[in-house]
Amino acid sequence: MESGVEELMPRLLPVDDCDLAEDFDPTVPPRTPQEYLKRVQIEAARCPDVVVAQIDPRKLKKKQTVNISLSGCQPAPEGYSPTLKWQQQQVANFSAVRQSLNKHRNHWRSQHLDSNVTMPKSEDEEGWKKFCLGERVYSETDALSDNENLGIDYMKVGFPPLLSIVSRMNQATVTSVLEYLISWFGEKKFTPGLGRWLYALLACLEKPLLPEAHSLIRQLARRCSEVRVLEESKNEEQISALTLIICLVSRYFDQRDLADEPA
Repeated sequence: MESGVEELMPRLLPVDDCDLAEDFDPTVPPRTPQEYLKRVQIEAARCPDVVVAQIDPRKLKKKQTVNISLSGCQPAPEGYSPTLKWQQQQVANFSAVRQSLNKHRNHWRSQHLDSNVTMPKSEDEEGWKKFCLGERVYSETDALSDNENLGIDYMKVGFPPLLSIVSRMNQATVTSVLEYLISWFGEKKFTPGLGRWLYALLACLEKPLLPEAHSLIRQLARRCSEVRVLEESKNEEQISALTLIICLVSRYFDQRDLADEPA
């Protein structure tokens, strides 16, 4: 080690050179304290002064920064504030769903998927949006062709969050798909299909939350509150769905500052 480096990194435990047996082999486990210290000296001398990390630029394409806003949710429209009893009941129902899912996960994971079900890879954002929302919603086309009335085309309308599907998703995939759908929801309208998938993914989300998941669900609750305020037609079913998601995020996942004030 050079003297300049040695000045910046002084030895905390100076070790003098010690006499070792002629058959000393630094590649085998040390047999004495002297051999151990000598091996440490040899390994330290082999370390380069400067190390350059090899970074794959493709892994930096995805946004890495996690922003956690401290702002709360906007209050419910007048006349639509949920009661505390209603919120507590939704939390109890949701907890029961999560327990049932965890209990029977292995069973549902072993069920065969239909031949038309091909789950995208975890990193395939566009693929998951089309899979969950359907090509019609994803592409924002409402026109129906004549032959589409003959049966349900899940590629067009999106696959529902079947237990046989969500039970196959590990936590990394659950978090990724949740991020994809929240990102889509940030600029698009709320749909029943989106609501079902958000509920299912929240049911699959393990506690304690990782920082990324914590940020995502808070972002989701705030977006729901924004859409709820802007609901011009005051569609009671849609407002209830948005309020339910806010309730689960705030009261089940302990984000109490986002909770609706009881009516």
